[in-house]
Amino acid sequence: MQKVTIPLLVGTVVFVGCFVITYQSLVVREEQTPFVPVIHTSSSSEVLASSAPQTSTLISVVQTPAPASPVVVTPTPSTPPVSNPSSPAPGEIRFEAYVTGYSYWDNTPPGSSAISNGVVHDEASGIGTYADPITLAVGHSIINGKDILDYPPGTRFYFPYLKKYVMVEDTCGDGDTPQDGPCHSGYEGHPWLDLYVDGKDVSRSASTNCMNSITDVHTVIQNPALTYAVVAGSLSETGCEIF
Repeated sequence: MQKVTIPLLVGTVVFVGCFVITYQSLVVREEQTPFVPVIHTSSSSEVLASSAPQTSTLISVVQTPAPASPVVVTPTPSTPPVSNPSSPAPGEIRFEAYVTGYSYWDNTPPGSSAISNGVVHDEASGIGTYADPITLAVGHSIINGKDILDYPPGTRFYFPYLKKYVMVEDTCGDGDTPQDGPCHSGYEGHPWLDLYVDGKDVSRSASTNCMNSITDVHTVIQNPALTYAVVAGSLSETGCEIF
């Protein structure tokens, strides 16, 4: 019995007649075969081998699957939701305040936008966004020559009925003892907040009408979230809209 061993390597190309076989991963073993193989060549001739038992080489081809490509999931950016003014966010303080207005025409001094404690502005202004809040004046006290505001400069509020952010940057109440005035003592138990309505680009009567329309007791939000709905614009110049 003749023993035939065919060593095959990964990537070997074997030509059998008109057939080409490429082996990727091969296992070779020897086995006794009692039958006679018939090999068809490209000339269609048949070669009959001896009937004596022969050793044939069986070649097993093991297919190695290609690794799957990783699936990359790209997150979809989300837009921060607009907060509901009726649902307090952490850190917020909600209360009823008596809100009034002052304008370019009746400021101190009159016909100016001067303020006492500017934070984001050098003069009274703002369009009501979180980044550009409208100037707010609050009561204050002068004690031993020191001016103390009822709310620290830079304190933010949100006025839902105007859909605007405001910031403490000015004082309400004149004289040597402003603590004796209504801006500090409040109105019927409510804190007094005086909002700048602008008006320098409209008539004095238009700004006065705006001041009258916003004056009342309203819910305000101290330390508000930054996602509340905003209708931007100075009050008098945009019609002093109430919501």
